[in-house]
Amino acid sequence: MSLRDETPQPGGRGADLKRRLAAGETVLAPGVYDAFTALIAERAGFDALYLSGGAVAYTSLGRSDVGLTTAKEAVDTLWRITDRVSTPVIVDGDTGFGNALNAQRTVRDFERAGAAMIQLEDQSFPKRCGHLADKTLVPSAEMCGKLHAALDARRSSETLILARTDAIAVEGFDAAMDRAEAYLQCGVDALFVEAVNTTEQMDIVCKRFGERIPLLANMVEGGKTPVRSVEELRRRGYRIVIFPGGTARFVAHGLQRYYASLLANGTTEPMWPQMLTFDQLNELIGTPELLALTSRYA
Repeated sequence: MSLRDETPQPGGRGADLKRRLAAGETVLAPGVYDAFTALIAERAGFDALYLSGGAVAYTSLGRSDVGLTTAKEAVDTLWRITDRVSTPVIVDGDTGFGNALNAQRTVRDFERAGAAMIQLEDQSFPKRCGHLADKTLVPSAEMCGKLHAALDARRSSETLILARTDAIAVEGFDAAMDRAEAYLQCGVDALFVEAVNTTEQMDIVCKRFGERIPLLANMVEGGKTPVRSVEELRRRGYRIVIFPGGTARFVAHGLQRYYASLLANGTTEPMWPQMLTFDQLNELIGTPELLALTSRYA
C-alpha cells in the first residue's frame, strides 16, 4: 500500500467507462466536489463520478457558476479526487477556458489529472450554469474547431470527449439538434443536449442520436429539465445520467441546520444522531491503514 495506490495514466480510467458505454450500459454519476465527497460516493458503489464547474465554484469560491473559476482550480480539484479514488471521473471543462488552443491545454491538463471523460460546451466566455438565463453561444463552426482541437490534444482514445450544446435556451430546439449533429460529426465520444424542457424533447433527442452515440441526461433539481429516475432515462435512450449539484445542495441544507443548532444550543449534542462518530469518520477515510503505513516506514 502507498498513499497513491496507482498513478492515473492517460485514458486508464476512461477505459472502463468506454467499455460500459459501448456495452449499452447506462451509467449513473453523482456530483462530487472534492476528494472527501468522491470517496464517499465511491464507497457507496457508483460506477462513475461527475465533477461540475458549478460544484467547483460553489465549494471553492462560495460563488455562482458564472465563469469565475479558472482551469487551474478545476484541474487541482480533479487531481485531489483522482489521487484518492479510482472510480472514473467525468469532468466539466466548461468552454475549454478560451479558444481552441486553450481547449487543447485544458484537455491535456485534465487528462494528466486522471479524467475519464472531458466535457466541453458551446457557450461563449464567460459561461454560466446551463439552467440560468441569458446564456450566449459561440458559432457552431467555432465549437467544431474546439472539438477537433480537443480530440487532437488527448494522448489516449480512452480519454473520452463529451460535446455539450446549450442552444435550446438561446437558438431554440431545432438549432440545438443541428448543433448536436455537427458535433457528433466531429467524432466526439458522447453528446449532451443541455436543458431540454420536456420529456417529449428527451424522446426526440434520443430517437435522433441514441443509436449512434451515448447521450447524457443532466438532472438538476429545480432546473429546466424534468427530473426522472435513471431507469426511466435508460428506457428513453440515455446512457449517462448525472445529478451534478444535488450533493452541494444536500450538504448546504445539512450544514445550515448544523450551524443553526450549534449557535442556538452552544453544543453539537442535538445533532449527534445525524453525525458520524470520531471512529466512524476515521474508518471511512482510512485512518487505520494510514497509521499502519506510517509504522511501516518508521
